Amino acid sequence: MKPLDLDVFLCRSDNFGVLVHDPEAGLTASIDAPDAAAVQQAASRRGWTISHIFTTHHHTDHVEGNLALKEQYGCEIIGPVNEAVAIPGLDKTMADGDTFLFGDHTVQVIETPGHTAGHICYHFIDDKLLFAADTLFALGCGRLFERPAADMWHSLQKLAALPDETAVYFGHEYTLSNARFALTIDPDNQRLIVRAAEIEALRAENKFTIPTTLALEKETNPFLRAADPAIRRSLLMETKTNEEVFAEIRRRKDNF
Repeated sequence: MKPLDLDVFLCRSDNFGVLVHDPEAGLTASIDAPDAAAVQQAASRRGWTISHIFTTHHHTDHVEGNLALKEQYGCEIIGPVNEAVAIPGLDKTMADGDTFLFGDHTVQVIETPGHTAGHICYHFIDDKLLFAADTLFALGCGRLFERPAADMWHSLQKLAALPDETAVYFGHEYTLSNARFALTIDPDNQRLIVRAAEIEALRAENKFTIPTTLALEKETNPFLRAADPAIRRSLLMETKTNEEVFAEIRRRKDNF
């Protein structure tokens, strides 16, 4: 089985577009469809034809290109069962724990409510790839629009349980702001200090910060580290639950 080819590009103001291409099967999936023209341009540049759209959640900046891409390519749109009524052009619904084949590559669906009520992530098991959209960012997580903090904490724990070497592709280039915030929560974390400097340098050169890995996020992302004693001391929350600590970190980021 040949490895998948990936193409990452910016669209809209700060959305990441990602195309996943299986060279053996001749299939190409767009992870969400933030902007049809940007997806079309990326596919044309690579000589690929969009066969699928893997939708993660219903927000406009992730589905706005669905219908135009479907009209052009006749692609199949897959998305979360719990947001089916809100996703344009949806053909097939997926629930937590479902698996399906993309060529010969097994894709596991992980439901991660928090940012939205039915958000799902796509985990390519053998390829060790996770498309986390707006659940898990580099050094961050999505805002809590439709579910409480406890639900998002649980969702993040599901992702954190995947293999450390899993490469994480996320939905937005928020990493510089996330790094600056993370240092206010976990200021003595030497790995975070080094990483934040690396991110400053990358963004100064207008380079992407995608992908990350789960191992790196577990070392440096405060939203995955609510149990860490240093963070709890920093927040004066040593006796609180993980969910309460996570909620406070999210509240502070909302006001950062």
